[in-house]
Amino acid sequence: MNKIIAIIGPTGIGKSQLAIKIAQIFNGEIVGADSRQVYRFMDIGTAKPDSNERTLVPHYLVDIINPHEAFSLAEYQQQCVSTINDIINRQKLPLLVGGSGQYVWSILENWRIPRVTPDLEYRNQLEQRASEKGREDLYHELEIVAPEAAKRIDRSNVRRVIRALEICKNFGDTDNQPYKNNSLYNALIIGLTIDREKLYRRIDSRVDEMIKKGLVREVEKLVRMGYNLDLPSMSGIGYRQIGMFLKGEINLDSAVRQIKFESHRYVRGQYNWFKLKDDRIKWFDIKCDIQSEILELIDNFINQN
Repeated sequence: MNKIIAIIGPTGIGKSQLAIKIAQIFNGEIVGADSRQVYRFMDIGTAKPDSNERTLVPHYLVDIINPHEAFSLAEYQQQCVSTINDIINRQKLPLLVGGSGQYVWSILENWRIPRVTPDLEYRNQLEQRASEKGREDLYHELEIVAPEAAKRIDRSNVRRVIRALEICKNFGDTDNQPYKNNSLYNALIIGLTIDREKLYRRIDSRVDEMIKKGLVREVEKLVRMGYNLDLPSMSGIGYRQIGMFLKGEINLDSAVRQIKFESHRYVRGQYNWFKLKDDRIKWFDIKCDIQSEILELIDNFINQN
């Protein structure tokens, strides 16, 4: 069976840096599993691999659409499988790397995803409701009609909540869980973790670094390019809060605090996707010296029959 390595875990944990090291040692190429890094021009706020890192190792499914373009889970899955198969056919090792749970498991569990044609009128109605009553109103409805789906979706991610409600409307599926098929790949899943409070401190430091690198200027540039702050792509953590600052709704200190708070909450959602008790995942605590152990694990995995 075709072998792949998946490197998963919460935001800010160091997945990309580990993946680059592994790819260099094992002749690998990296396939992104991040729902925000697919957008062009959105670099700082998504912690996208920089040009030097992408020169060291090929990266795929990064910078593939413009911020105003729609991109569904089904489209991601199709492109990702095609990319992984191409890497395998060239006798290289595919590394699936990211923290977007739906993206990761859609590949590893080979989901059969409901093909729901976008209902723009219904979406507009839900977006208007979110604007008038707040995003919690939509999330509360999702908890009622699809409680299992609600558990897997970050309540602050309005775009995902709306999409889940749209699927329910078309399919009447109260579980809203894509069907799983037999896996296409033999995957070694490596999870990175650390004590939650230490992780929060890492995230807070990264947010401060994003501000220093120019996150405000990045959002200003996107607006000048014609990308409206109300676009789904601009609803991501960091972009939404800086957008509120640029509109004069909050000051910059408040925006930074909100980015950190929402990032902490996002991490809690990621651990719902990547459970520490999931025996499919080989977990490593990054406070330890784990690199040699991981490399040995991968070497054994690659060479086993």
